[in-house]
Amino acid sequence: MFTSLRTLALACCAVALAACEGDGVQDITGTRPESRIKFFNFGVNAPAVHFFAGDAKITATTSATGVESTVGIASGGVGNGGLYSLIDPGQYTFTGRITATVDKGLAITSVTGDIARGKAYSLYISGFYNTTTKQAEGFLVEDNFPETFDFSVAYVRFVNAISNANPMQLVITDATAGTSLPVGDAIAYKAGGAFIAVPPAQYNLATRYAGGTTNVITRTGVAFSGGRIYTITARGDITVTSTTAATRPQLDNTLNR
Repeated sequence: MFTSLRTLALACCAVALAACEGDGVQDITGTRPESRIKFFNFGVNAPAVHFFAGDAKITATTSATGVESTVGIASGGVGNGGLYSLIDPGQYTFTGRITATVDKGLAITSVTGDIARGKAYSLYISGFYNTTTKQAEGFLVEDNFPETFDFSVAYVRFVNAISNANPMQLVITDATAGTSLPVGDAIAYKAGGAFIAVPPAQYNLATRYAGGTTNVITRTGVAFSGGRIYTITARGDITVTSTTAATRPQLDNTLNR
């Protein structure tokens, strides 16, 4: 087992599903689950949420008062500091539930999926939050890590969480050498590509529509280190042209391992 995986497993124990009851109280009895999952609130204008698997809360915010905090995972945020939560294999209905006092506990998204033994997954709230129905879309993807691991390279994949964008391909350009490399094929909304090996370097990132050469979303100065695995996710509203608006299309970089 890789050193990085052992470190990740130790960190995950603090936020394991098996270690949390519905009230978020840690239960240290029993065996450690074998599967893992991350949670992303990438819904445009979505309220802050906690994430649940069935009735069990997986993400939580520390409270010094003994009363559950009304602060959750805000739009654009990642649950549990970007760490994986451990989870038993099985079929689940995952929900993101509002943490604010108004509509507290209301599920704004619901995604049903099967968690296989020993596998890793990412759950996304995506698309646009509808203020009338108080609903957003969501999807689950498997984090299908390479079966063989080369510590001399970095592994990168692309996930598309923008509902009003056409399928896009991630292209990375070495910030020093200027050479460009496509990371897999064009990826449709609610899908993720395979992890692709790339040389460790600092890169400028861009997405392009299938068959196109024009950059749609850009991000500069992203370092990929050897022996690490990364997910680049497109989120936001593709029609927003402001460079500062919270709803603008952006490329999120999350370390998987």
